[in-house]
Amino acid sequence: MTDQSTSIPADLSARAAALNYNGGLTCAVHVSDVEKSIAWYQDILGFKLLYHLKEMGWCEMATPVARVQLGLSQVEQPKVTGVTLTWGVNDIESARKTLEADDVQFDGPTQEIPKMVKLATFYDPDGNTYMLYESLSDDVPG
Repeated sequence: MTDQSTSIPADLSARAAALNYNGGLTCAVHVSDVEKSIAWYQDILGFKLLYHLKEMGWCEMATPVARVQLGLSQVEQPKVTGVTLTWGVNDIESARKTLEADDVQFDGPTQEIPKMVKLATFYDPDGNTYMLYESLSDDVPG
């Protein structure tokens, strides 16, 4: 059974209600230098600094996605995690060219799953992995 208002399975919806989510999401990544990373995320990805706690080596940045923030945590040796944040764009080739013009490193060519999605993997200066996606189908969310 599905909750018609959100298309979430009813049992998941009930569980989500029990957890009382507030609709926000902060994705935390490790970086070697918060100051340099703030500049990179602002200049390259267009994120906006919300606040910076220098004494804690932590900041949060607003992303173009409503209520999704990126937290940057300064550590001596950043460890790349298994999670890859994937940002939806309307034109992946244009977005990729914009990032490549700023020397952003990509992992090979843009991949395409016909009639579904185009994907391009790129890295921040600390090696954190991100992806861009462009939906090729009206049936696929995004």
